[in-house]
Amino acid sequence: MKPYVMTYGALGIAIVLEVIGTTMLQKSEQFTRLVPTLTMAVCYLSAFYFLSIVLKSMPVGLAYAIWSGLGILLISIIGYVMFDQKLDLAAIIGLGLIVLGVIIVNGFSKSISH
Repeated sequence: MKPYVMTYGALGIAIVLEVIGTTMLQKSEQFTRLVPTLTMAVCYLSAFYFLSIVLKSMPVGLAYAIWSGLGILLISIIGYVMFDQKLDLAAIIGLGLIVLGVIIVNGFSKSISH
């Protein structure tokens, strides 16, 4: 398997785990519910493990930009769908700019090993 496939696969797993962890943070109700709190902790620890794999072949700044950008977008969608959290036009435009930034980083940066 090509190294960039492993790198992006690990990054994708890290992002999904972080988003699940953040969702469980909301559901933990300030750590008063045991199962969501434990799920959150396991997801966050696992997400950082997979991020550490990514950092073997991708600079930390780029990895974190992709991680945080996609994580913000996904958790905003989950917030809207699961928690009825609305976004105004400024927030939607800002999220669009974040996604555009992730596309630019992935499509044009020479710092990522392909």
